[in-house]
Amino acid sequence: MQQPHDASAEQAILGRISKMVADEKVLRDLLADAGPEGAEERARLTALEHELDQCWDLLRQRRALSEAGEDPGAARVRPSSTVEGYRS
Repeated sequence: MQQPHDASAEQAILGRISKMVADEKVLRDLLADAGPEGAEERARLTALEHELDQCWDLLRQRRALSEAGEDPGAARVRPSSTVEGYRS
């Protein structure tokens, strides 16, 4: 069973994910209007997408550890290069 601090950590991760998804939408809207001049927005979007993938990965790790009866606090943010290398 998860301890209360584990649930709050998961909520914090989910809150961060929600904010990043909203930021991603704003950037995508800016890019739709920017055309070829949107290099800065494209770079920010790429960085945001990588960070978002890392957050989802961290959340999945925490849930898997919890389901296995282990400490979800042992989950760690993995490098973007690792997370981006996964295949669906």
